[in-house]
Amino acid sequence: MRRPPVAVTVASYNIRKAVGSDMRRRPERILAVLGETGADIAVIQEADRRFGARHTTLPAGLLAEHGWRAVPFDTHAAAIGWHGNAVLVSGRVEIHSHATLALPVLEPRGAVLADLAVDGEPLRIVGMHLDLSGLWRRRQAHAILEHIARQPHPLSTLMMGDMNEWRATAGCIADFARTHRLVLTGPSFPAGMPVARLDRIFASNELDVEDAGVHQSPQAKVASDHLPLWVRVKL
Repeated sequence: MRRPPVAVTVASYNIRKAVGSDMRRRPERILAVLGETGADIAVIQEADRRFGARHTTLPAGLLAEHGWRAVPFDTHAAAIGWHGNAVLVSGRVEIHSHATLALPVLEPRGAVLADLAVDGEPLRIVGMHLDLSGLWRRRQAHAILEHIARQPHPLSTLMMGDMNEWRATAGCIADFARTHRLVLTGPSFPAGMPVARLDRIFASNELDVEDAGVHQSPQAKVASDHLPLWVRVKL
């Protein structure tokens, strides 16, 4: 008998180093917002401080208290991500492999890849925070797609993050859309009155997307300058 499909919710969230609109650094507030989304996988941007030892703003003990653990990208000892890009998973998610993706850069940027399994079903996650320059964003999109194409085993894939693209279908959005389906969510920036779709989600064409959106709550509107996106897929 064929087993029923596995449903999982994945969130993408630029947490602004856990500094909210009230200018207070409150990582517990970020984790409370993630809890509101019901996600079992969270793709985070600006998870670590940018300079010095690049300490994470989401300490392991606090993550554990909220039921999360970070994919171990083994970069800076005090960080959980690569250029601030991190992936958090709940207890129902297994981590099979992971990689940091080198990108052509004008300013420090990066992307991460994690091959996971949710209740035994495989899912590839790619997280990113792209450049402010449109030319460099397109170069970075091409590099990410090349990294995915070189993976030894094709898997159902979700790509997401802060793409810094204000246009609806042009630039790097068009580049990703050539091979992956744009998941319709909504504007997520600025959090208090969102008008821009800087944060995006793309799904490989065979992936069954059930629903998606932008999470808005009183807490989310002050926890960061971005609202989190979410997508629910069946594996």
